[in-house]
Amino acid sequence: MGLYYCLDFIITLTDGIGLAVLGRCFLKTPRFSLKVCDCIISISSLLIAWGLTWFSEMGAYKMPLLFAFYVFLYKICYRDCVYQAVTAVELFYTALVVLPENIATILATGLYGDTIIILVEGNSIGRWEIYVMTLFFRIFTVWFAYMAVKNFQYKIKREDSLVLTFLFLITMSFYWISTFNYLNLSKNSNLMIEIGSSGFSVAFFILFLYSKNVSYLREQARQKQITIDQMNRQFTYYREKLKDEERVRSVYHDMKNHLLVLQRQIDSRETEKMVKNLLSQIEMYEDYVHTGSDILDIILKEKAELAREKQIALSVTADLGGIDFIQPLDISTIFGNGLDNAIEASEKLSTDRRVILVKAGKLRDFFSVLIENNCAQEYVNAKNRTAKQDDFLHGFGIPNMKQAVETYGGQLTTKCENGRFTLKILIPIP
Repeated sequence: MGLYYCLDFIITLTDGIGLAVLGRCFLKTPRFSLKVCDCIISISSLLIAWGLTWFSEMGAYKMPLLFAFYVFLYKICYRDCVYQAVTAVELFYTALVVLPENIATILATGLYGDTIIILVEGNSIGRWEIYVMTLFFRIFTVWFAYMAVKNFQYKIKREDSLVLTFLFLITMSFYWISTFNYLNLSKNSNLMIEIGSSGFSVAFFILFLYSKNVSYLREQARQKQITIDQMNRQFTYYREKLKDEERVRSVYHDMKNHLLVLQRQIDSRETEKMVKNLLSQIEMYEDYVHTGSDILDIILKEKAELAREKQIALSVTADLGGIDFIQPLDISTIFGNGLDNAIEASEKLSTDRRVILVKAGKLRDFFSVLIENNCAQEYVNAKNRTAKQDDFLHGFGIPNMKQAVETYGGQLTTKCENGRFTLKILIPIP
């Protein structure tokens, strides 16, 4: 029996390790450090499974108890909702328990026929070869399950969980009958039961992968909607700013003429000084950047004021004359996000390195945009996203710009070398 104790211990140990690994991949909000969660799950599952196997007479009746205990373990170690934990345990049972044991039993039946159960020290037990084959097949099913969930980033929907649970219950019904025949009745299971259980296990995997893809598509749709909403809010803001600027500029010309007339008529130094002060305050409108795009003019004016406040030297050369095929919304997305990122990066530097260069215009048959700024070397990570704490929200900046550029068949590239960040855009002119 020593050999059987060793083989069963190894298999039970892989149960604990697999349970911990799948929990780490599938569940996302641990209560403790991941190492502590792994230890709690692995050791606890090993002790309970080993104890129920060798020190109780429950046989197949232990399966519901183990299932509930595994869900309980997940809930102790993770804050995820119950149906997320239930689905994780279902995946564990299907991948590490049902499928490899069924395949091993089917193969052993073909090899040994009715002699797969033998008498060892007065106990009816399966041949040791079945344990070895189970362990062998378990390696492959565990690897497959790990690959299926290692990049799972979203919460599974309740309705998807219910459908998976329904199919899992059918799978476990076949498996329980097979296990009951073996553990409680000490007789071979019907081969069709093993095949049926294996078939439903595979169906469970397929349905799980389908649910995973649906969850991914739902999240992509949600992020896309957030992106669209953000771009629309940004564009609406600049459009309202444009209306305000137009109203101010219409008043400015009359105001300047009135002040010049008043300046010629005054006979007091104090009044003359007041008029000069007022004229200097509205001079910014004479220094207005005209690019050929009203929306871009507003963006550049606002960002130039922001750059001055932060002691950033902003140099702009932009001519959008004849570039009328790009929608104002996309102009807002490209230049608004590009300048926001450059200003944010410049803020982190000493004042002598706060320099931003912007060039935009026709380049042969392309509309070209270049935005360059100095930056800390660690500012841009491997995904070309700036290093804000909320990477998810800030990550919309460059992806939004890329999406806008690709709408017109263009390309956006970024590079960070030697403390210099460069963003280049090329869009073919129709």
